[in-house]
Amino acid sequence: MGKEDLGETPKPSPQIVATTTSTSVTETVNGSHSFKITGYALSKGMGIGKYMASDTFMVGGYSWAIYFYPDGKSAEDNAAYVSLFIALASEGTDVRALFELSLLDQSGKERHKVHSHFGRALESGPYTLKYRGSMWGYKRFFRRVQLEASDYLKDDTLSISCTVGVVRSYTQGPKIYSIGVPPSNIGQHFGHLLESGKRTDVVFEVDGETFAAHKLVLAARSPVFRAQLFGPMKDQNSDCIKVEDMEAAVFKAMLYYIYWDSLPDMEEITGLNSKLASILMSQHLLAAADRYGLERLKVLCEAKLCENVGINTVATTLALAEHHRCTQLKSVCMKFVARPENLRAVMQMDGYDYLQQSCPSVLTELLDYVARFKEHSIPSRRRGNEAYLLDGSDGNGRRVKQRLV
Repeated sequence: MGKEDLGETPKPSPQIVATTTSTSVTETVNGSHSFKITGYALSKGMGIGKYMASDTFMVGGYSWAIYFYPDGKSAEDNAAYVSLFIALASEGTDVRALFELSLLDQSGKERHKVHSHFGRALESGPYTLKYRGSMWGYKRFFRRVQLEASDYLKDDTLSISCTVGVVRSYTQGPKIYSIGVPPSNIGQHFGHLLESGKRTDVVFEVDGETFAAHKLVLAARSPVFRAQLFGPMKDQNSDCIKVEDMEAAVFKAMLYYIYWDSLPDMEEITGLNSKLASILMSQHLLAAADRYGLERLKVLCEAKLCENVGINTVATTLALAEHHRCTQLKSVCMKFVARPENLRAVMQMDGYDYLQQSCPSVLTELLDYVARFKEHSIPSRRRGNEAYLLDGSDGNGRRVKQRLV
């Protein structure tokens, strides 16, 4: 028998089994509505089972409405309670949702009366509304006598907040592609345009220096520049504009942001290798951003100043936050000054004198804040030489003039 007849039968190659994946995702689509009831005293006596309804609002593709019963929903309670419900106001079958009903404390203490599905384990899962008109809520939401003697009722007005989270499920299949999308570089293109100086059509004179720019770019970025350059009340000489009450370095930094859409290197702009100079530049730049309607730049400066609150600058930063409506920055400054280890040192700074003169109402708030801080404070751990030391100076508490060089 030939050799070829003695060969073994080849084994079949193992098959490659393709594996695919998919994921079922269940989440809530959330939305909130505020419902204010004025003339509460006049609503009493309208009758058990009679209600006052909010306007309808949309969440998760369905309409909803809040129902308030000033004399209660059930006759057995004999009008001793007010009732509060949320209702499905559009057609729907077995709509699953989470709810939160809140009666807001109007004293400022934020002791709201809240009934919520959110943030807690639910034994039977989300609530199911079977049809239009289905409700969730409380027949005995609040005893009426207690409500009328509470801080929830102010100037004969109640404020109610409702949050709805409609449960939605969907399946995510496998991606059949992987394409890396590069980050946006439009800021670089505009930044290089500014650096090139090509096709500029407006010049700004600021504190003895001149800056060339492009009208269309400025108008696209700032509503103030748009009105100044193209509005019905535009400047007579819109080719050369003099900017008052601003330092050249600040205008240069603002112009950098307008084109590059990012903050410049503060040390490079000021020409000083100083943390204090950078903080002062951020203060000035925040004011400039507010002046020209550059909201994102304003927020960037606010965040930077929140990270660099210190003894030397906190008083002027607090005044800045008050003047330009920066609530988070104001809160950070208040908390910093209220600390016993900081308060006395802050009061020795020139910035505190400026705060007294420019924002006397803030000092009243600050005194109240300090009093509450002392009442509720606990011993704090020291954090080394972080923001509690002077910004760029020694620890002697010396007064420091705060101006941009």
